[in-house]
Order: sequence, then structure tokens, then C-alpha cells
Amino acid sequence: MKKYLLLVMGLALLLTPVLLSGCAAPPAELGSAENPVKLMFVPSVDVAVIESGGKAMTDWITEKTGIHFDVSVPVSYAATIEAMCTAEGDTVAFIPGLGYVLARDQCGVDVALATIRYGRTAYWTEFVVRRDSGITSLADLEGKKWAAPSLTSTSGYLWPTVLLSLEGITPGETVEAGGHPQAVLAVLDGTADFGTCFFSPPGDSVEDWTEGEPPEPGGDFTIEEQEDGSYNVWQGGLMVRDARVAAMATNPKAVEDVMILALSERIPNDTVSFVSDFPSDMRDTIVQALIDYAATEEGHAVLADADFYDITGFGKVDDSYYEPVRNAINILGWTEEDILE
Repeated sequence: MKKYLLLVMGLALLLTPVLLSGCAAPPAELGSAENPVKLMFVPSVDVAVIESGGKAMTDWITEKTGIHFDVSVPVSYAATIEAMCTAEGDTVAFIPGLGYVLARDQCGVDVALATIRYGRTAYWTEFVVRRDSGITSLADLEGKKWAAPSLTSTSGYLWPTVLLSLEGITPGETVEAGGHPQAVLAVLDGTADFGTCFFSPPGDSVEDWTEGEPPEPGGDFTIEEQEDGSYNVWQGGLMVRDARVAAMATNPKAVEDVMILALSERIPNDTVSFVSDFPSDMRDTIVQALIDYAATEEGHAVLADADFYDITGFGKVDDSYYEPVRNAINILGWTEEDILE
């Protein structure tokens, strides 16, 4: 009898892990503190600023909706796309048009919102050179060393490549600077002859600048250093909002010593995009929360910070809005491998 009891007890001990594994707790609900929604940003400006702004935004959304977030900034545009395509129904990202089109075609990522900047859902590429470079036209860029933020940047690489190709201009060596401010800094310190980065028009409304007008208002600069080490800059009474301002945190001469040589055609603004299998109800809640947040004073202070993303609102769009980006890729005959290699 004793042997029989020992045998039963032994079998029970052996089976306990199996029984326990069969009763394992289900995964935590998406959006809970234990299983937060993953929110990613591309490293287009200072990572510390992105993380701080992203946390302020998501803290507000969590308070209003109960949805928790994990904010991250992958090391590159390509890494962001890869992370979106390996995610399992839990990821949303702020990604530019080129990154969105690649992720859409690769794994079905779906755009929900386009950012709005001072009434516009489009922006431009600016070609920048040192004011003392002697470069006065795009033709002068033939054979010159080029600093691009990233080879997967819409405004920093795709659009200028199309424009240079159409103009018959072949630049020299191309270097990846690691971000838009860094492309300006590469020009400033002589690492490159010219750079390409984002241009947001000067001023506070669509009436302050019209496409076709000079990209720089002209006149003297008024520069104010902020407590956090960033800068506000005005020229001709209009606030300067392009990538040179963000570069001033590293070199305060970025606006005064670097000029805008030329602008591209307009580009659809960057996106807020979701992985294809993201829960639709939660997606709708997050989309509305972002629109609501941008309309608050707190949200405006965070999103419209020129060192963050200079966002003043969000507009609902679908995939067709980014067809110009696909057209640009087709003009160049690029494949995904050409862009992400």
C-alpha cells in the first residue's frame, strides 16, 4: 500500500508542470500596463526630444482613454519599417511618406492620419549650402558631396534624388548624416558641400508664405535662446521653421551661416500608421485621441515644438494620398532593396 501511495505521489509531481502549463494565465489585454501599445517614431530629430514629447503625448492619451503605450525610437528609418513589419497587431508609428509606402507594400501597414503643420498637409525638401560656399544654383551641385538625413527619408533623399535626376545633375559622394539637423550640421562643418532636409514654410499661417515665394523671408535675423537650449528664430518678422533651426541646438550659427538654395515640389506630410492587424476599435480611439490632443493647449505646446515635429493638427487620409510618393519611386525605378540596402 505504501509503495502504491509513493507511486501516485511521484506521478502527481511529474504531472504538476504539465497541469500548471495548461492553466497558464492568458496574455494581458492590449493597451494595458502589462501589454502596452508600441508607439514608434523615426529618428528624424533629437531622440531625447522625441522620447520626451512622445511620453507627454501618450501620458495624456492614457489619462483620457486608459490605453497604455511604450514609446521607442528605433536606430534608423529602415529599423522602424522592419519593426512595423514584424509586429503582431500591437504597433503604431509616426513614419514619413517613403517609409509608409515601403511598409504598406511590404506588410500591409495602413495609414490613418497625415500630420498638419500650420494649415498644410504637405511640406518640401530644402537644399542647403553654406552662405559663403559660392554655390548659387542646383547646377552647381554637380559632383558635390551630399549629406542626406537617411536613404529612407522622403524629403531628405527620395524627393531630392528625383529632382536632381530630372535636372540631369549627378552629385558626388552621398553620406547619411543620421537626421535632418545632422544634415545641416554636415554642411556647416564642411563634411558635405550641400545637404537636403525638410522645409516647413516661415510664419504661423498659410497666408504668411505661398509656394513659389523665396524660402527665406529676407531681412535681419532675430534669435532667442530658450531655457532648454533650443532656439526660436525670426527673419523679416516671420518665424523660421525649417530643419536649420533644430540644428542650432548643436551649432547656434546654423541659420545665419547656412542658406536655402532651392526647394522641391510639395511632399505629402508624414503619417500616423498602424500595423494591418491592429484592433479596429482601439485604432479609432487612438486616432480620435491624437486629433483631440493636438487641439489642446498642452498638446499644441508639445506637438508644435519645432524641436519635436512642429505638428499643429492631424487630418484623416487613406493610402491614395501617398500615391505621389509611389510615383517618385517609380520614376527612379527603385526597388525596396535599393532603398533599404
